[in-house]
Amino acid sequence: MSQTTKAGYVAIVGRPNSGKSTLMNAILDYKLSIVTPKAQTTRKKVAGIYSTDETQIVFLDTPGIIKADYEMHKSMMSYVQNSVEEADVLIVIIDAANYDISKGFDKMINSYINSYEGPKILLLNKTDKLADKKTLLPLMAFMQQEGGFNDIVPISALKKDNLDSVIEIISKYIPEGPFFYDPEQLSTESQRFFVSEFIREQVFYRFKEEVPYSIEVIINEFKERESGKWYISAEIIVERESQKKIIIGKNGEKIKELGKYSRKEIEKHLGFEIYLELFVKVRDDWRNNKTLLKSYGY
Repeated sequence: MSQTTKAGYVAIVGRPNSGKSTLMNAILDYKLSIVTPKAQTTRKKVAGIYSTDETQIVFLDTPGIIKADYEMHKSMMSYVQNSVEEADVLIVIIDAANYDISKGFDKMINSYINSYEGPKILLLNKTDKLADKKTLLPLMAFMQQEGGFNDIVPISALKKDNLDSVIEIISKYIPEGPFFYDPEQLSTESQRFFVSEFIREQVFYRFKEEVPYSIEVIINEFKERESGKWYISAEIIVERESQKKIIIGKNGEKIKELGKYSRKEIEKHLGFEIYLELFVKVRDDWRNNKTLLKSYGY
């Protein structure tokens, strides 16, 4: 008798810096989504594939829910909406260490989840940062009353606390059916996508607040070689000349440093040595330019 398998999509939604990407990386035990201390790091939907012998869960890591100030933000929020619509299970993740129930239920999160008719799981993240775990009880009661969740689970994505319970609960709701992907596959995204993300991650780490949100990274060339280093050429898109100068730095020092640390992350991911060439280009107000946004994959 053949073994029954289950497969389904799980959308992860929440505010910026609630721990969505950290959660997916922790479950997969692999760095797929870039993670930085700054908010709004994730801009596009990233699919991570978790497989056991019987179950395949395709996690959809989505951008943090924000008010759309730019055309780019509108595109980001459309990724959230599309992910919710295609999900078999919805995970809502909140920062339990900083959630203020006196302000009521988060209306922006609610606008994405109140019409969802499938199973909803709430994850109370960052429990490792709570001075007193007893504060979870009123938060859980409040969330159950306001959100109508099927399950509420306190976790620490960073410390990987209680993630086995999360997988167990999700697996209850995943429909029966054949796997969508090879069990060895970890993501649906291309290597080019991950390379551009690792470069963008280093921009977030190495530059002050304004610059990271104004840049995009485009891979121009990606040459795999049978012998010798792979060649990758990337453009860093900025909105103003002043930002270009900041990224290049005095005598090119900043862009050399950016290239050095980006290369290390990319080589770790690819498992090959690479030669990375970075260029900086100015595209005025690209975050509001629908044509450019489309060409950049938004």
